[in-house]
Amino acid sequence: MAAIATSDAAYDLLMRLLAVTERVIAANPLAGAALFTLFAALSGMLAFFSSAVIVPVAVNAWGPTRSAALLWIGWVLGGACAYAIGRVLGRPMVNRLARDKLARYEQKIGREAPFGLVVLFQLALPSEVPGYILGLVRYSFLRYIIVVALGELPYAIGTVILGDSFLNRRVLPFIGLAALAALFSTWAYSRLHQRLEAKAPALPPEAA
Repeated sequence: MAAIATSDAAYDLLMRLLAVTERVIAANPLAGAALFTLFAALSGMLAFFSSAVIVPVAVNAWGPTRSAALLWIGWVLGGACAYAIGRVLGRPMVNRLARDKLARYEQKIGREAPFGLVVLFQLALPSEVPGYILGLVRYSFLRYIIVVALGELPYAIGTVILGDSFLNRRVLPFIGLAALAALFSTWAYSRLHQRLEAKAPALPPEAA
């Protein structure tokens, strides 16, 4: 995105496309908001969907505040759906969607996991993974929704700020915010694994 923002030709093309989408959304405001929220929800359930690519469209059409709210609602709904998939459809479906993560975290993030640890779990991994695993282990749905709402809010705000910086060609703030988000995610991932390693029981010494 930074490369597009610094290229006059690419940026002008993108702005023309945004102008077209803005007219479509203006003609169908409720449908446009519902479609954006649905896409955000899908990105909260499926790794190959990313709502970040359409955030500039939303910011251009609705402004940062409403875009952040719609993005956040969509992500929370997506998290709830991922939880429901894990809880209702169970292990075969979670194996298909998050096989590599399941074996790694299922035994460490259980039904009675502390709230703070689950918040770190949500912050550190792609948002769909905690939903599938916490649904599978039958973690409290109410506590999970609170975790998702708290965990996704800063990411929704940050993503919209990035989209707004991109639209206004503020390249340095865009790069700085992207770097800050990457550092925060790295810290959360590192802190999560520190907590999980500290929580793991010590192995007995081998017999001589």
